[in-house]
Amino acid sequence: MDIDFPLVLVVLTFATGLIWLADKVFLRKRRAPAAGSEPAAQGDSPESAEPWLVDLSRSFFPVLAIVLVLRSFLVEPFQIPSGSMLPTLEVGDFILVNKYAYGLRLPVAGTKIFEVGDPERGDVMVFRYPEDGKTNYIKRVIGLPGDRVRYRNKQLFINDQPVAREFVARLPPVERWREEVGGVEHDVYLTLGRVAGPGEGEWVVPEGHYFTMGDNRDNSNDSRFWGTVSDDLVVGKAFAIWMHWQSLTSLPSFDRVGSID
Repeated sequence: MDIDFPLVLVVLTFATGLIWLADKVFLRKRRAPAAGSEPAAQGDSPESAEPWLVDLSRSFFPVLAIVLVLRSFLVEPFQIPSGSMLPTLEVGDFILVNKYAYGLRLPVAGTKIFEVGDPERGDVMVFRYPEDGKTNYIKRVIGLPGDRVRYRNKQLFINDQPVAREFVARLPPVERWREEVGGVEHDVYLTLGRVAGPGEGEWVVPEGHYFTMGDNRDNSNDSRFWGTVSDDLVVGKAFAIWMHWQSLTSLPSFDRVGSID
């Protein structure tokens, strides 16, 4: 069962905060006379007699509040679960996502409350999957609002201009090519033996939407198949790899630490 961690975090933060506040404003005053009516043991105080739930909330609320602010408005960690962004991102990469690069948004709801910037061509962007609005996806931004995107014979065109690319290496079962989108150079994989790649077609990006593609072009479920990404589904900009951990049976590695192009 999938757990909506942002929702759980918001609920726990507000619940512990309300319990702590209610105790501070109302309940503690009521406990004080009761505590004073009985002989006090050495070291006793009204706080020492507080209910366990209040004590727990008072301890956890500051920690939860800090985590909520950090992951909602500043930086959020993610793990890469699939190979759709190879060779840029590998399965098991742990990445950091800038949550304010595209504007400050309310946690859970995702409503933008403060404009900062917009996604640009070439950005590696995290967003919620349009078909369920919950699952986090990561792809590269290819088309901006109003752009015409075309993909034919494994060649990408933006506004009728072919995207510049050069051959890097043949690495069966793939070829590695270097592309430049929006001034960002990055490598992509193209599967050998396929004259035409999957998801060929032409699309016009609507206002308030973005067209995304995975760098592993022939093995990516992206905008070619389910459409564009609405701005209200945008989560943030991936900017760094901070650890690689392939599986629980392997040791964490820091060989891939660095920025994401």
